[in-house]
Amino acid sequence: MSARVRAVVGIERTVSDLARTEAFYRDGLGFARIGPPEPVPPPVLQAFGLPDAAATRLTMRLGDQRIGFLAFDPPGAPYPDAPCATDPFFQHAAIPVRDMDAAFAHLSAAGPGAISVGGPQTLPPDSGGVTAYKFRDPDGHPLELIVFPGGPPAERWRGARGLFLGIDHSAITVTDRAAALAFYGDRLGLAVAQRGVNRGEGQARLDGVPDPVVDVIALEPTGAATPHVELLHYRCPMSARPRPAAFGPRDRATTRFVLAVEDAPETAAAIRAAGYPARVSADGSTAYAEGPDGRGLLLVAS
Repeated sequence: MSARVRAVVGIERTVSDLARTEAFYRDGLGFARIGPPEPVPPPVLQAFGLPDAAATRLTMRLGDQRIGFLAFDPPGAPYPDAPCATDPFFQHAAIPVRDMDAAFAHLSAAGPGAISVGGPQTLPPDSGGVTAYKFRDPDGHPLELIVFPGGPPAERWRGARGLFLGIDHSAITVTDRAAALAFYGDRLGLAVAQRGVNRGEGQARLDGVPDPVVDVIALEPTGAATPHVELLHYRCPMSARPRPAAFGPRDRATTRFVLAVEDAPETAAAIRAAGYPARVSADGSTAYAEGPDGRGLLLVAS
């Protein structure tokens, strides 16, 4: 049993303060809100397994891509102390920029929390040749500024406007590469678009970890290159965090993929058949699942 994902609609993050989050993403990264904050619809809360919860959603866009922020009352657990790029709950949003120096200077005024050491890093050609900088928002959620040196990744952003161009992908750290590929590829139908192994001093400074060796695998839905999923599998160093990560939708360490599917109950059944939990709303429009490492997936019928 398999279920094809039509598109990665975007990502959604649980945060503590919507006003603070909006200011950071607007002033530091050029995002714009799409309407005022609104109550989270009952089908989504039912799929989360939190039918009686109170939660508000703010949706923002950058170019053609969207990101959602949810604040719960009462809130869940805060982002864990001393987070690391190798944590199994690590999930960043990669934002291509037109000029790294200008983007880094603009972002710095918003006071991000640094992940990368020593500012933006340029990786060697055998590690993709990108220039990138990783950092955290006020709740601890990781993000990345990135400049592609050429090829299809650079070409797809050539016509975008502004300094901050959009959301290219969301990268997740996975502890079992084979299990992640089986789930996102075989089960959900995402195709491998690119793969490589990154290592060296530039990668160490980018990730803020010593001597990393990391598999980087891009996975795309059919006909939709942005945003897409990127798997990060650290051969070393290994994470000291337990897996799967013990966080639910209410907790602030969570970032969820929002996936458009043809049939939410059918997709949820396919995920359950693979041995992962999935819950469907009463009206069948929405489902919430947890894949490898407890990664959250909000499935929306489209």
